[in-house]
Amino acid sequence: MRKAFLVFSITSIAIIGLLTYINWKFSFLLLIFIPLILMGLYDMYQSKHTIKRNFPLLGRMRYLLEDIGPEMRQYFIETDTDGKPFNRLQRSMVYARSKKETDSKPFGTQLDTYKSGYEWINHSIRAISFKDLNHNPRVKIGSSQCTKPYMASMFNISAMSFGSLSKNAILALNNGAKEGGFFHNTGEGGLSPYHLQGGDVAWNIGTGYFSCRNNNGTFNADEFQKRAILDNVKIIEIKFSQGAKPGHGGILPKEKVTDEIAAIRLVEKGNDIISPPTHSAFTTPLELMTFIRLLREKSGGKPIGIKICIGNKSEFISICKAMVETNTYLDFITVDGGEGGTGAAPPEYSDSVGMPLREALAFVYDCLNGFGIKNQIKIIATGKVISGFDIIRNLSIGADLCNSARGMMFALGCIQALECHSNTCPTGVATQNPKLTKGLVPEEKSIRVARYQNETVKSAVDLMASAGIDHPDNVTRDCVTTRIDNNKVATFAEIFPELETGCLLNEHTVPEKFLYFWKKASSEKF
Repeated sequence: MRKAFLVFSITSIAIIGLLTYINWKFSFLLLIFIPLILMGLYDMYQSKHTIKRNFPLLGRMRYLLEDIGPEMRQYFIETDTDGKPFNRLQRSMVYARSKKETDSKPFGTQLDTYKSGYEWINHSIRAISFKDLNHNPRVKIGSSQCTKPYMASMFNISAMSFGSLSKNAILALNNGAKEGGFFHNTGEGGLSPYHLQGGDVAWNIGTGYFSCRNNNGTFNADEFQKRAILDNVKIIEIKFSQGAKPGHGGILPKEKVTDEIAAIRLVEKGNDIISPPTHSAFTTPLELMTFIRLLREKSGGKPIGIKICIGNKSEFISICKAMVETNTYLDFITVDGGEGGTGAAPPEYSDSVGMPLREALAFVYDCLNGFGIKNQIKIIATGKVISGFDIIRNLSIGADLCNSARGMMFALGCIQALECHSNTCPTGVATQNPKLTKGLVPEEKSIRVARYQNETVKSAVDLMASAGIDHPDNVTRDCVTTRIDNNKVATFAEIFPELETGCLLNEHTVPEKFLYFWKKASSEKF
């Protein structure tokens, strides 16, 4: 092809020269062909890309097609049930609810109901009328040690940082939370002015301690107190890990780090912001209990919780042992599934690290119940939660309420372009490029966020009514059935049989499947 390109180039110049000799007006062709020929010559002699070196000019098509491949597949190739991580049906449902358009569909399901993994709710002959139920039930977050409990919605905005998301996106989310009466998790990127527009806030504090750190990156209790006592801050969440990259610190590329973001996070500009993989404020479960008591005191008694993607089971059991030994309770635990989330991560972390949400929820609930402390602690589920059925499924396994990140992004207008990490998000959601963020109008998108949340909660309540359930607290593991294979189905109660309350308090009553991890767990080390 190198020889063919040279022949093409020489022939083109010769033909254009002949045409120009006949009529000078043909000389404009040189403006087209000379740049192409120079580009091809550059391709021939550069050494970085073999394809372009062997196929001058033509090889560039490969990179062009690779760049537009996701868009081509999304708009011209994928079916309604294809597409990852969310298919077209799921995205369309969110768009319709955010715009308050009809989300009903005709002619039955497009899903294969005999495919392994298909799930459904077990409706009841004694169904309840939807109008007789509370369409916006609340869940109390706050243990007996919490003096300022918070009444939360069933469905809230999951952790997404300012920096990862644009200013306009954060403004829209917070104003949507204000309008709809649900909370907005800040993500680990710190508490920005855009989180304080009147919406209820869950302040997420990660290993970098952004907005409450010293110059050396350690925790600063005074900076924490200054922000934690703000009226909009309703709950405090200590982030251990997230489903996108569990065991790996958060990453904000330096291209996204503006002067404003650096000031909010209390860091220096000009470098990638990489959170440490572990906390420095505590190193053992017992020290964690001390940290929890400190945050509760400095915040004026607000709910304190943790966010965790389950990895080593013994480490979570160690936290439970520490709570029992010190009589110190978390107010909530946010369980993030290993399915990943909005955070960009190496593929090995997105694909192969962390326990998926279903198993993680069952494990966390069983541990808390086994240690006899579930009545003190609420469980928040997050990980691919976008529909009313997703909420009920998680409640069935053990959650008390749910958060969503990507669902809320769709409500903002996200098109799943998969450019969250590149600062080139075309919808202005996940970018700091002012030319792109300008297209996202917070006043318009906040309404869509509130609508989507409201319609999804109503959908969950409607499903509860069909199952004869009058309150989220009464959703149990026999409410949902899943297909195991073509000829076998089981409820979650059969797949995840519940532990007897208090059975993990004594070694002699620990079930066999928990015994190894129970013995390995210690309140004195993770």
